[in-house]
Amino acid sequence: MKSGTFVSGEQKTQGKVSITTKDGKSFLELDESFKTSESGPDLVVILHRSDNVINSTKPPSYPLKNGDYFILAPLQKYSGAQTYSIPQNINLADYKSAAIWCRKFNATFGAASLSQ
Repeated sequence: MKSGTFVSGEQKTQGKVSITTKDGKSFLELDESFKTSESGPDLVVILHRSDNVINSTKPPSYPLKNGDYFILAPLQKYSGAQTYSIPQNINLADYKSAAIWCRKFNATFGAASLSQ
């Protein structure tokens, strides 16, 4: 299992994220301490290739480049525990972080490096 703790990007983001496997399927789970800003109009949960999304991008919005990330799903809620299914065709070894990203404005609200 991989896990990490969110660091803030454009907006304050906190909590823990983990990748779990159950019955051969992988999931990304945000824990009950997860919280991010409600100011984003189009927030999604992504997997990112960099192990340090915030330091590999530029403030204030920490924009992402096409090909560096995979969108899992729209963010279900701004705080609390939630689970997202990871498609089986995704090679988790290719992705070293999870992030909350505003697709409309290409702004990374927060990211967490995933490690064993």
